Amino acid sequence: MVTENDLEKLRTLQEIIYEKLGLEKSIQEIPKLLGTQEELLNRLKKTFIEKNADYERTKSEEIELKNRLFETESSREKNEKNMDIVTTQREIEALDKEIKDAMEREQMYRKDLQQKERVLSELEIKIKEQTALIEQQEKELEERRRKIEAEISDKQKQLDALRKKENKLTDNLDSEVVFKFERIIKNKMGIGIVAIKGNVCMGCHMILPVQFANEVRIGEEFVFCPYCSRILYYEESAEGDEDYFNTEDTGALSDLDDIEDEEYEDDDEEEEIINIDSEE
Repeated sequence: MVTENDLEKLRTLQEIIYEKLGLEKSIQEIPKLLGTQEELLNRLKKTFIEKNADYERTKSEEIELKNRLFETESSREKNEKNMDIVTTQREIEALDKEIKDAMEREQMYRKDLQQKERVLSELEIKIKEQTALIEQQEKELEERRRKIEAEISDKQKQLDALRKKENKLTDNLDSEVVFKFERIIKNKMGIGIVAIKGNVCMGCHMILPVQFANEVRIGEEFVFCPYCSRILYYEESAEGDEDYFNTEDTGALSDLDDIEDEEYEDDDEEEEIINIDSEE
């Protein structure tokens, strides 16, 4: 027999479960707050790596240009010394051409070197800026992570306390009823137990068969609304039962167990989808 004490337990349990579900959701959601900051940090590190690669490549090109310039200068200086020892006009003209070509290459290499030096200078500045930003972001992220861990720890303590209260309340309640009740609260915005006035469910406002309403009124066991799945308890209407009972549009009431099984199967599918998304 369902007593008023049982119903009061369910009302109290309803508040506890709803608060517990809210805390569980909050604990799951809190770490996501770090996502944007972590993404920013990863982008900064990626840019830092790219800039370093550009710097190393440009530095190698600068070294190669310096080597070429040195070789060209050495060759020119050697040819200039050889001008003093050559005797024929043909040899003089050949050396003169080599010297002029070398001077043109030197000029080109120096111009390229200046450009590389400018690029290296700009890259050095950008790399320093990126390094400072990364250090700042890492510091802020670590501080944020500590705060979040503290917040999660605090909420976990609240959750543990609620679970103890929940276990105490559910000691003498049927485990299957408690399981269904929690699922209903989760899916029905925190409302798992509602009154039935006359033969109308106050949760979904559907008209139920009079015989079904009488079963709720007798209260031999917990009865679930076949439409919204909430637990029902009987409440006397202000107009009186005889005036309040509505026999219009009651329709054919499907088998209660079939409806509940279908709803819970839908819930399981939804939870499975959520779990798959979380794993991904």
